[in-house]
Amino acid sequence: MDPSSQFSGRKVSMRGLRTFCVAARHRTLRHAADELFITASAVSHQIKKLESEMHVQLFVRQGRTLDLTPAGAMLYEQASEAISRLEDVTARVQAEYARGTLRVSVQPFFASELLMPRLGDFREQHPDIDLLLDASDESTHKHPVAADVSIRLFRQRPGQFDAEKLFPLRLVPACSPAFLDKLGGDPWADPRKLPIVVHSGRPEAWASWSARSGIPVPVGANIVRLDSMSAVVRAAERGLGAALVPMPLAGPSFEAGLLRQLSDVELELPDAYWFATRRNLRDRADIRDFRAWVLQNFEHES
Repeated sequence: MDPSSQFSGRKVSMRGLRTFCVAARHRTLRHAADELFITASAVSHQIKKLESEMHVQLFVRQGRTLDLTPAGAMLYEQASEAISRLEDVTARVQAEYARGTLRVSVQPFFASELLMPRLGDFREQHPDIDLLLDASDESTHKHPVAADVSIRLFRQRPGQFDAEKLFPLRLVPACSPAFLDKLGGDPWADPRKLPIVVHSGRPEAWASWSARSGIPVPVGANIVRLDSMSAVVRAAERGLGAALVPMPLAGPSFEAGLLRQLSDVELELPDAYWFATRRNLRDRADIRDFRAWVLQNFEHES
């Protein structure tokens, strides 16, 4: 039930209602005053004002004890529950929004390889903004409903959103140093026998790269198929075969010496990473700050 519907008659003070509920729970002015950090006379004044506003007697005073009248008991039963719900929702809103909680949806490989290593810089610059990071592959190519902002792959500018293009996705052939040594340092000596790793979501990528490079690739045996970009990169690092790895996301693996690039020929995909937010949120201060930081760090990433 909507709490406001319970008090749809004469307008009464919410402050007075809260004071009444505290007094009804303690049954003494002094204990109510202690909880509310006001004087007992202030509690008494607010209760009398509420009774006047409602034209109803709520308490019968027996010395220092307050006894509820039937009207008071009815009001307390309903008002205490409603006020408790209002206080709960107020606390939740404050917890989630008062400090600028920002809900960010990022695909997991971008999060682990690019965003997380640099996120400390954003935290230092904006300690007042709490981040709620959702790093999942759900809603790929979509802006999740619950997200304030997203950094995701889109094949074109996402409609109905305020969006900034960060960088296109590029694939380069790579393998582990140990795997390259097994091949005698020349992966293309007999490319049709080269074990390869294939991203099952992009089964045509190797054929497209082959057409661009002029180098034939295997078409049958010695193929490992995996369902995520991160799994493809990890498989290449562990020597399962050559893989088309995404740049710049796989950059840290090259920097760490876990991968060796096998050709300068790159395959640029129609997908690009975009920073997106709903248009009605684009002027929110925390979103402006995060957008500026993301663009500074990732726009035109090479």
